[in-house]
Amino acid sequence: MKQSEIKETSTADLQEKFAEARKVYSDFKMAHTISPLENPIQLRNHRRTVARISTELTKRKVQ
Repeated sequence: MKQSEIKETSTADLQEKFAEARKVYSDFKMAHTISPLENPIQLRNHRRTVARISTELTKRKVQ
């Protein structure tokens, strides 16, 4: 998910996407622990997506 898409999304939708993204990231992480993923770059991409959404939610909460 790109930063521009995140900025345009409503706060309620972002909270839903944040929960979903964290679950997906945790699933990928667990799968990678059990047996290596074919494309481990997916872990980094999902981790960064979670961070982007979290940052935007925090920014909106402060304002």
